[in-house]
Amino acid sequence: MDRVFYDEMFDPQGGCRPHYQPFSSWLSSTPADMLDQRRREADLLFHRAGITFTLYGDEQGTERLIPFDTIPRSIPMSEWRMVERGCVQRVQALNLFLADIYHDQRILKAGVIAPEQVLTNEGYQPAMQGLDLHGDIYAHIAGVDLVRDGDGTYYVLEDNLRTPSGVSYMLEDRKMMMRLFPELFAAQRIAPINHYPNLLLETLKHSSPMDNPCVVVMTPGRFNSAFFEHAFLAREMGVELVEGADLFVRDEHLYMRTTSGARQVDVIYRRLDDGFLDPLAFNPDSTLGVPGLLSAYRAGNLVLANAIGTGVADDKSIYPFVPDMIRFYLDEEPILANVPTWQCRKPDELSHVLAHLPELVVKETQGSGGYGMLVGPAASVSEIEAFRARLKANPAAYIAQPTLSLSTCPTFVENGIAPRHIDLRPFVLSGRETRLVPGGLTRVALREGSLVVNSSQGGGTKDTWVVEDC
Repeated sequence: MDRVFYDEMFDPQGGCRPHYQPFSSWLSSTPADMLDQRRREADLLFHRAGITFTLYGDEQGTERLIPFDTIPRSIPMSEWRMVERGCVQRVQALNLFLADIYHDQRILKAGVIAPEQVLTNEGYQPAMQGLDLHGDIYAHIAGVDLVRDGDGTYYVLEDNLRTPSGVSYMLEDRKMMMRLFPELFAAQRIAPINHYPNLLLETLKHSSPMDNPCVVVMTPGRFNSAFFEHAFLAREMGVELVEGADLFVRDEHLYMRTTSGARQVDVIYRRLDDGFLDPLAFNPDSTLGVPGLLSAYRAGNLVLANAIGTGVADDKSIYPFVPDMIRFYLDEEPILANVPTWQCRKPDELSHVLAHLPELVVKETQGSGGYGMLVGPAASVSEIEAFRARLKANPAAYIAQPTLSLSTCPTFVENGIAPRHIDLRPFVLSGRETRLVPGGLTRVALREGSLVVNSSQGGGTKDTWVVEDC
């Protein structure tokens, strides 16, 4: 039986959906050679701007340009409002969960989640136990990955609460579309997103009890896969981009070395994993962090965004419980549904997964970037059997999900325009209020039939338009 995919632009009868009609009319009346010229111009401009990501372990070199597609992903405003409410609800519940597990642990005592599933999790940080954070906010910046199944229903595929990336591509994609196709923005009311850096800076400043806190962006360095984004966000917010070597701790306060002397740092937007932050507290071999940083943090003299220990909430073994968190903490029903998930740590669910491997997607609970996963329908017999052995050897390290019929969007490919599978990552900011700019990063699987949209696996990006309803 053929699988049914929801097409973002066209209905099942082949008619153009109302919110795409202005773009469709423009596309049909625009000469193909002009479209090709604009696409080449976009590639050149992205190269000049250095908009790249680092691909580790590739023999052809590490610096890659993320492919950009000039056909936007469009969402009507009424639909977006539901997505927005669902993302806000979800991130609020996740922040409450983090505050709870590092304090009273009510959700564990109530038996909603088994204590050992949280307290022995790799992302759980005992150093955070009992530490009060300003506003009880742990995940100041979150990325919620959304997909649509064949009937158009949105599902949350995963939560990203540690150091979610991709917002720079969201912003640069919009700049590129406005530069190349200004007539499109004159023809439709498309919600703006260029205020995101201001909202981010405001969120970071409000995360501190200080009146005018000093905010910096902390990067592992230029060889990190997302270094372009680190530099981009620091520049857009007008704050310093620093590495561990630029910082030092004295008397439980953090300082930045400057040409005019030491300056106290109050808020770090850190793009560095927990284990590398402080060699005195975590990985002693880390040369990327700052000795004594944890002591300044625990003394309340520093805000880290996101907080240490947020990784326990976006672990894929915790993901199945987010709807329960929403009910437990907010006394509400989830607005956005989870993808049905089998936890391989449970013997009966493992048996089901092993019996249906060719039909399922299997992921490492700590995995990211599209690595360490099996897409059953696209895998060879040998790949499936190799994964079967891994599952049997360490079942707790994996979850499995049905292979969703990810929605498609028309995309420029070598042979013209063809449907390709997409997802959506809205970015949620938690400060005095929880909010997000309209849209997010749309990632597209450029290989025909591929369901893996990650840039590390050959995916590209599209501009995401939230448009007024027609």
